[in-house]
Amino acid sequence: MTQPIDTTNGLEKSITLYGKPIMRFYWKTWFAAVLTPMIPLALVMPTVIAEEPVWKLVWDDDFNGPSLDYSKWEIEINAFGGGNNELQIYTDRSENVRMEEGCLVLEARRDNAGIAGTVREYSSGRIRSKRRGDWKYGRFEVRAKLPAGQGLWPAIWMLPTDERYGTWAASGEIDIMEVKGQEPKVLWGTLHYGSPWPDNKHSGTQKHFTDIDLTKDFHTYGLEWEEGEMRWLFDGEVWQVQKEWHSDNGPFPAPFNEPFHMVFNLAVGGGFVGNPVPETPFPAKFMIDWIKVYQKP
Repeated sequence: MTQPIDTTNGLEKSITLYGKPIMRFYWKTWFAAVLTPMIPLALVMPTVIAEEPVWKLVWDDDFNGPSLDYSKWEIEINAFGGGNNELQIYTDRSENVRMEEGCLVLEARRDNAGIAGTVREYSSGRIRSKRRGDWKYGRFEVRAKLPAGQGLWPAIWMLPTDERYGTWAASGEIDIMEVKGQEPKVLWGTLHYGSPWPDNKHSGTQKHFTDIDLTKDFHTYGLEWEEGEMRWLFDGEVWQVQKEWHSDNGPFPAPFNEPFHMVFNLAVGGGFVGNPVPETPFPAKFMIDWIKVYQKP
């Protein structure tokens, strides 16, 4: 038996076809019967927002021990500098690499040090994490204080652990921080890639400060490296982004899709900074307070 529709609940609405009603409903009744039961459900259902994975600490060193942690670092010894027409000899002597006041100290000296029969006017320190700390992508932060003076060249950088795409710089180089000792208010960040030297390419820029002298205090230098993108950080703030590079021997994002390791060094002289002058202060200290490495799960 057909039950009459209660029209007291709302206005009658109809849908017509060729002028004839084919469906009738009462707006208030339909709203109450259909929509109202859904409202409480919508109100109580939680809003689900997809969140980016957060960076997780995976490796660090606070340099608080009595000596360098050799499970994490290797001291590089090189009687002929590090290329670039640099003037220093790298040694493992405590005069050049040591712990001091809770910091790693890489010290450049004018002391005519010698290794294996080679004597050079300047000595300094350089360490790397190769085969001890190697990462493909991550967030890298280093808190450090830099030395001042013409011809001093402190650097925080990364090199490929395995040169899959060829010799330097075909397999890449990531310069997180470079500063010329005579320009303490200019911070450099650079990528090297493309072909082997001398046909390699590089890209990057500089951050110029007006009220910060990088040699006067500790600052945190960082890099966020993800697939296809690099972001440089200074005291936690992004100051440069790069998304374009290439490799002659692999598709993008090569060569920056392989494990890299960390390098800290203090060079003396070379084409980038020029040679020291009589006023350059020696000994000169590059002090690293800590390093932290993060990755996403």
